[in-house]
Amino acid sequence: MIVCMSRRICADLYTEISKLKPEWHSEDDNKGVIKVVMSGSSADKDKLQIHIGTKKRRELLAKRMKDENDELKIVIVCDMWLTGFDVPSLNTMYVDKPMRGHNLMQAIARVNRVFKDKPGGLVVDYIGIADNLKRALTQYTESDRKTAGIDTHIAVELMLEKYDILKDILHGHDYSKFFTGKASDRMGAIVETIDFILEKRDEDIKKDFMKYTNELAKAYSLCATTEEAQELNVEIGFFKAVKSGIIKMIPDNSKKQTSSQLDNRINQLISKSIISEEVVDILGAVGLQKPNIAILSDEFLEEVKGLEHKNLAVELLQRLLKGKVKTISRRNLIQSKKFSEMLENTLIKYQN
Repeated sequence: MIVCMSRRICADLYTEISKLKPEWHSEDDNKGVIKVVMSGSSADKDKLQIHIGTKKRRELLAKRMKDENDELKIVIVCDMWLTGFDVPSLNTMYVDKPMRGHNLMQAIARVNRVFKDKPGGLVVDYIGIADNLKRALTQYTESDRKTAGIDTHIAVELMLEKYDILKDILHGHDYSKFFTGKASDRMGAIVETIDFILEKRDEDIKKDFMKYTNELAKAYSLCATTEEAQELNVEIGFFKAVKSGIIKMIPDNSKKQTSSQLDNRINQLISKSIISEEVVDILGAVGLQKPNIAILSDEFLEEVKGLEHKNLAVELLQRLLKGKVKTISRRNLIQSKKFSEMLENTLIKYQN
């Protein structure tokens, strides 16, 4: 990885290296030994445009870079991929850009991942970052520096412990099609698992699932390059997707909002959110197709009876309705109580 001061320098350096090694160059994103990874806009000059591309292009290059058998071996960057981009096989970083503090530590860490018999990363410094690196290290306490290297065996044990707990929570539920099916099957597996947890009607189970998924993800991040972690990679992603879906079902009551904010949210809910792609996707997954405002009607309840994932549908409905209750309660307490009774009676009727 070569880190340059500007996007212009990135493009110029690519041109010069390509002159020396023309066989490394390719206009095909799927081919070539060297690439530039950077963002930009339509206003950029032509020599930058050929390197900008789309998010999809950057994802393709990231996938290629992470594949140790791919011919892509060198990337030139300015800001992108310096943080949060993990390629354990990356071994050398050429630095020609001033960096300091946390950003410098994060950049250096790109080449310092454990990988097979790689002893460590090599940083080639062209600009004099040594002093900044020393200052960055002093931001950590003495004990932090001594314990900066963690025991991955302990992290693996913690990861497996949290994994087993989550498997126990989902005992009796089959979500295997997430690993073997098409995209629609994977979406279905996520929805079915959310429904399975909501079916318990036990708040502790929801909280436990989210808590242990967080802890599992954190433990995984500490030992992601180990063989045990790689085997659970996809399944951990599945747990996180389910957790995200459950969070969307739980209203956030922690922040008080003004009347105008509530009005804006309710307006968005009625005029936009119900027909936005995200909500339509969720409703479609549980069998509700573009519900109208009359969702408390007998026809709606009859429709719910035939749904495959009743609990998810009712949880989503209940969240929508509770948001409406809060808005009304600020204006007309009596009307709010009546609405609350309607909601409660409807849910009792469904449960019965």
